Amino acid sequence: MKKLFALIVVLAIAGFTGWQNRVELLVWGAPKLLELTSPIADNRLINWSVGPDMAATPADRPPNIILIVTDDMGFNDISLYNGGAGDGTLQTPNIDALAEQGVAFTNGYAANAVCAPSRASIMTGRYATRFGFEFTPFYKTGVTIFRWMEELDPSPVPLLLDEASAATMKPMQQLGLPSSEITIAELLKQQGYYTAHVGKWHLGSVNDMVATNQGFDDSLELKGTLYLPQDHPDVVNAKVEGDRIDRMVWATGTYSAAFNGVGDAREQFKPKGYLTDYYTEEAVKVIENNRNRPFFLYLAHWGIHNPLQAAREDYEALSHIADHRLRVYSAMIRAVDRSVARVTQALEENGLTDNTLIILTSDNGGAGYIGLPNVNQPYRGWKLNHFEGGTHVPFMAKWPARINAGSSMDDPIHHNDIFTTIAAAAGAQVPQDRKIDGVDLLPYIRNDIDGVPHQTLFWREGHQQAVLHKGWKLIRAEQSHLPQPAPKAKWLFNLAMDPTEQVNLAADNLDKVSELEGLLAAHNAEQVEPLWPSVFNSPQLIDKTSNELFEEGDEFIYWPN
Repeated sequence: MKKLFALIVVLAIAGFTGWQNRVELLVWGAPKLLELTSPIADNRLINWSVGPDMAATPADRPPNIILIVTDDMGFNDISLYNGGAGDGTLQTPNIDALAEQGVAFTNGYAANAVCAPSRASIMTGRYATRFGFEFTPFYKTGVTIFRWMEELDPSPVPLLLDEASAATMKPMQQLGLPSSEITIAELLKQQGYYTAHVGKWHLGSVNDMVATNQGFDDSLELKGTLYLPQDHPDVVNAKVEGDRIDRMVWATGTYSAAFNGVGDAREQFKPKGYLTDYYTEEAVKVIENNRNRPFFLYLAHWGIHNPLQAAREDYEALSHIADHRLRVYSAMIRAVDRSVARVTQALEENGLTDNTLIILTSDNGGAGYIGLPNVNQPYRGWKLNHFEGGTHVPFMAKWPARINAGSSMDDPIHHNDIFTTIAAAAGAQVPQDRKIDGVDLLPYIRNDIDGVPHQTLFWREGHQQAVLHKGWKLIRAEQSHLPQPAPKAKWLFNLAMDPTEQVNLAADNLDKVSELEGLLAAHNAEQVEPLWPSVFNSPQLIDKTSNELFEEGDEFIYWPN
């Protein structure tokens, strides 16, 4: 009866507040309705698989492999590259140590400027557009909500919505990685590895798309987007006023996870403590339980994606940062850095350090919608666009048995390379029945072979496309708000001379533009149609955060999704 009464109250308030307040009602009421309709169970013990009591002899044991993927981590968020968390005061010694004790990739690229397609490439070693995973899964009702927001507060540059296409989409949970693709977990499982996933998946939540049907023996999966309940005494929140994406994340956020689930909401339960620390402690249990057999641990942190929520202890440790939002964000990075320390400590305590390959990267660059201007410095752009800020990400690896400490590599590398490098380390053969786009990086790190891993790299999300070829980079996108036929905006940069993309050379180098467009055309001819449609085009400012005012002359690019 209490639930029914609460629901009636919510609906009554909806009628009273009126249609003009529907967005505010959503922000206020959605969490309450979720709590009523899908109650989340209390935390429960995770029963990770346990390996043998005795270890195989070292000569017979391939390396353990740990892949750590952070979410929305900008190039400037760690102290190794450029200072740490925007203002340069945050230190990330444990993340830095992976590179200092192994290899730092100074030109590591995400497979896309948005999360899910990047993760699909990481798992398969292929451009995700080869199998139709071109856009990030999106709630079909989200298009209607965006329309409401646009009607109440119109954008200076119009947001373009395709509600007809959205109506044809399957529910978001059913949008994901086709089971016909071969994941790195499946490949390693065939080699006798125990495989575990902890954290974000975002590659489908039902049937054959769940992690446990894509090669993982066990999966502790992120379900909600909150690090702690908003009113928890141990959390410090920072909201970004006026940003639509931030508002939607807060409105729909829950504090929940699932273990070896197949999409039933009744399987969800509350994590224990601050989410980054919770996932870390569970990852440590995976290491301890399986120290006597080769394991693959995919630790896919939600940190540092919004909503901006810090553990109070981390927030209080950074009292020198005056800006509240930057302090919360920096505290979130501090938690991820502590996670790396706990993982490496667990390896050391179990005698596994030398024979463990650790790779750390981010799914894409820092997001403009968190309202912090310097997270991707020195690069322009953000998550959601193909400027360097959206795709040039932290990238490093450590394997004491095979990689010399203090190694560095300046040649461009790509998320696709993770699959092939891990496969080679484990002694597995990559699939021969399909195009694998990644290469084994180890011979290049060790200078065992000459040349570079890639002459050419590609990015594609609908009409927003980019190519990097021998130092020249072309970005193009339709600017569909202009009268038809819509022209394509084009940016051409010589990254060897202009690594931060300050000077657009497209107008004066038509031959180079034509050459790179030819490469894009050949690449596009090899890709397949998207598995689901693009349902909106959102204008993204390149040099401002998304909560800054648009002014005449500001450069922007449309993000299709």
